Formats: sequence, structure tokens, C-alpha cells
Amino acid sequence: MAKFDVVIIGGGMVGAALALGLAKQKKSVALVEGKAPQSFEPSQAMDLRVSAISKASVDLFKQLGAWQAVATKRVTPYLGLETWEHPDCRTRFHASELNLDKLGYMVENRVMQLGLWEQFSQFSNLSVFCPNHLEHIEFAEQTNIVHLDNGKSLETRWVIGADGANSQVRQQAKIGVTAWDYRQRCMLINVALPDLAEGKVRDVTWQWFTPQGPRSFLPLAASAEGVQQGSLVWYDSPQRIKQLQALSPESLREEVLTHFPKELGDIQVLQAGSFSLTRRHAQCYVSNRCVLVGDSAHTINPLAGQGVNLGFKDVSVLLDTIADKGLDSEAAFIAYEKQRRKDNLLMQTGMDFFYTTFSNNIAPLKVLRNVALKAAEHSGEIKKQVLKYALGL
Repeated sequence: MAKFDVVIIGGGMVGAALALGLAKQKKSVALVEGKAPQSFEPSQAMDLRVSAISKASVDLFKQLGAWQAVATKRVTPYLGLETWEHPDCRTRFHASELNLDKLGYMVENRVMQLGLWEQFSQFSNLSVFCPNHLEHIEFAEQTNIVHLDNGKSLETRWVIGADGANSQVRQQAKIGVTAWDYRQRCMLINVALPDLAEGKVRDVTWQWFTPQGPRSFLPLAASAEGVQQGSLVWYDSPQRIKQLQALSPESLREEVLTHFPKELGDIQVLQAGSFSLTRRHAQCYVSNRCVLVGDSAHTINPLAGQGVNLGFKDVSVLLDTIADKGLDSEAAFIAYEKQRRKDNLLMQTGMDFFYTTFSNNIAPLKVLRNVALKAAEHSGEIKKQVLKYALGL
């Protein structure tokens, strides 16, 4: 039976980053994943799953030696962020306010995962079990035994669950979860922006609040033909999203042009998909020699695109605490949970407050929230501090 310091279940962006970081710390690591990321070709269509990654997340990728592999594929820098309900009451953030050249990058999730996986071959102490799945964990006092679906068993000091919102590690470790459904779905629509003048790009992401839910735009890279693309995010009731998904690309285009702000301009629909909105938070992050990171520990309303950045913060803190305290006791993991649980809960609560405040049509509240957005635009140092927190600075 193979023995490892750590077995990580889940090789997505967060799990892969953690595996790479622990391998760099000379730990013996096994990574279990059901599907390897697809290789990259510039001619491939953009993925629907795109994340706005912050400077702190980029810094983590650089520390792991993976940023160059991501940046040479397909990334889109963005310089500004705007949010509003009434068009005259906007809050704008710009990189220049913090003397930065950009706020972050829009990157396809698969591209980030692939950039990390491409570094694995540098580490003989990192073993990848793919395509494999967790069957069950056999718990013991000093070690756990991870049984895989191919019949192999891995003995390990710690099991790390990076296996997503429906984490099998979390369930098998008997870690409870607090969750609720927002009773909405989120539709992602990749579009081309054919009306942009040659050489002109959009480098600002924006969010417009409506009583039915937000409408958002994320700038993406240009197609092989040189036409800039974008990702639209449409929150609405499950019934409405189901209706939209049944439309042809041309009919969906007409709906978008009718229900998004005019500044979007003309579009061509390339592809679309949707997912439900659910908030989850594990009742603890450490139990039975199992540790949770990323979506296994917490999911968040994707309102401000902070979900993946919170996962990368988990990775950074866990790597630091393990480097400081080692793997011999729970001390590193208790320190990790203490730091991250508070920050994750704060971000979840903040996003929920923002979402609930704007998702209604109550007249007095409408006036108050638009006054607040206008005031936030001129709040000076407070506005800068909010931006710095979101960027992980």
C-alpha cells in the first residue's frame, strides 16, 4: 500500500494549487481526480466557466510557478469595475486608484487548472491518480486509508477535500453543513461583440441590479478572428432561466438586448448554460484527519466573482500554516480554520446582504440604496479600502 503525507481528493483549480504547493514543500502528495483538464488550443471556444481572479490569486500562481503557463494561453486583464441600479448612481472602481496597472484577470477555469497541472511533472513526490474517484475513507487515529474506485488504497496522514460543493470527503468525515437555496438560477452567456471598432477593447466589468436579480458583463479575450468576446451573467427565477435556455441563439440575443443595459451594444450569442445558486458553509473545516478547502468548505453567491479567490486564499493560508507548524499535529489545520472561517463567513454575509438589499422593488429601499451607491462613488479612502480587500491586498 502506497503511503503519503497528504492525499487530496479533487484536482480542480483549488486542489491542484494545493497539491503543487505541498509538493514544493517536499511533502509526499497524492492527487485523486476523475477527469484531467483538456489540452489547450487557441482555436477552442471559450469555456462558460470564467473567473475574475484577483492580484492575490495571481501572486499565488506566480509562487507556484504556474502563472506563465496560464498567461501564455488565454487571459484578459480588466482595469475597472462598475456597479449601479439607476444609471445616474454608479460606483466605479479603477486600477489607477491603487496605482495598479490592472485589477485582475478574467480567466477560464479550465485554463487555470491546466496551467497548474502542467507543473506536476517537475515533482517526483507528487503522484496523480486520474481518472479515479474516492470510494471510501477508512478512519484511524494516526492515519487514514483512502480506498479508490480502481481498487487501490492509499495510506495518508491527512485527507484534504477539494472535491467541490457536494464533497464526498466532507460527508464521509461527518462534517455538517449549513446551506440554503437562493431560489434563483444564474445563466452564463458567452457572446461576441461585433460592433467594437478595430483595436478597441472593453476592459471594464460591470453589474447592473434589477428587482429580478443582477445582470453582469465580464470582458473576455478576442476570438481567433479578432472579435472581442464577453461573458454575460443573468440572474433570474428558475422558471425564467428555463425559458431562456429553450430559445434559439438569435431569440436569446433579442432577449439580452431587451433586458440588458444599452451600453452592452450589439452581441452575437455563442453558447449558454446555467446553474442554481446555493450558499453552503461547513460547520467545521477539520475533523477525522480530514481538512476542507474551497467549495468543499464554502460556496458563495457569485455576485462579485469572489468564490475562486476565496478558495485560493484557503490554499495560501493552509500552505503557510503547514510550513510553519508541520503535519505532525492538528495545529496547522486548526490555525488554518481559525483564519479562513472568519474571512469566508464575512464575505458570504456581505454578498448576501448586497444581494438581498438590491433584489426587490420596495420604493423607499430603492431610494436609499441608490443614494448609498452614489455616496460610495465619492467615499475616497473607504472606497479604496473596499477595493483593496476584494483584491486581497
